[in-house]
Amino acid sequence: MHLAPRVLRRAVAGATVALLATAVGCAPQPEEKAASTPSGSSANTCAKGELATETSGKLTIATDQPAYEPWFKDDKPANGEGFESAVAYAVAEQLGYDKSAVVWQSVPFNKAFAPGVKTFDFDINQVSISDERRKAVDFSSGYYDVRQAVIALKGTKAAEATDIADLKGLKLGAQVGTTSLDYIDDVVKPTRDAAVYAKNDQAKSALKNGQVDAIVTDLPTAFYITSAEVTDAEIVGQFENQGGTPEQFGLVLDKGSALTSCVTGAVDALREDGTLAKIEQQWLSDAVDAPVLK
Repeated sequence: MHLAPRVLRRAVAGATVALLATAVGCAPQPEEKAASTPSGSSANTCAKGELATETSGKLTIATDQPAYEPWFKDDKPANGEGFESAVAYAVAEQLGYDKSAVVWQSVPFNKAFAPGVKTFDFDINQVSISDERRKAVDFSSGYYDVRQAVIALKGTKAAEATDIADLKGLKLGAQVGTTSLDYIDDVVKPTRDAAVYAKNDQAKSALKNGQVDAIVTDLPTAFYITSAEVTDAEIVGQFENQGGTPEQFGLVLDKGSALTSCVTGAVDALREDGTLAKIEQQWLSDAVDAPVLK
């Protein structure tokens, strides 16, 4: 049964932490480091290729299906193409797992960060880090800073919007459970209830069919939609970051996962050595700018 080995791993991790605490006494931890340490076992040595993964010797990575561009290519996460596929394999390599040791799993977007035991080691699917989601899951540090954008059909009233006030009377749509939907509800605060869709594909169809005036997605997705999928649509603009800090995508892990600190360390290393910037330049270079809606 799946729960048994996970409970056992957590029990072992807890015992290890207790033993280490006895050995080192009460040596103070620097305040900054303590504040930034993610939940999960800090006692994990992160030995390359020898982590306490779901399947020994393998790294199980989850994402939704279909896997959209520009995050993935041709709906094939395992091919290493697209921003998130490339990031996933870079993280895997940093952890000591080559491409042949990576196993992909399909997990719906909302289920990835819902409460409950996970069947993956980490999930990568444009999931924004938030305090609310941290109640149910762990996150790595951010691997991409993102903004939300509005898409409308060319020549429509929605396409002429220049600020948030112009959006308030429109029928807006977004995928369920996303920060895109949060921006509609919390930033635009439209006079009409937002249309909520299980998948971005459904939101795009609603836009094309005139069922909504505009939809909200992350900016790179907006660039791809308007250039390759709904070519008679355009990006109306992007929203400013809320709260003074950028919205970031993070890798999702089980709450209290022993892998959290290791995966965070891998993401941090890839940011520091420029790997994340190179991958972003390769796959997201077109998603660079759009008017800001204030």
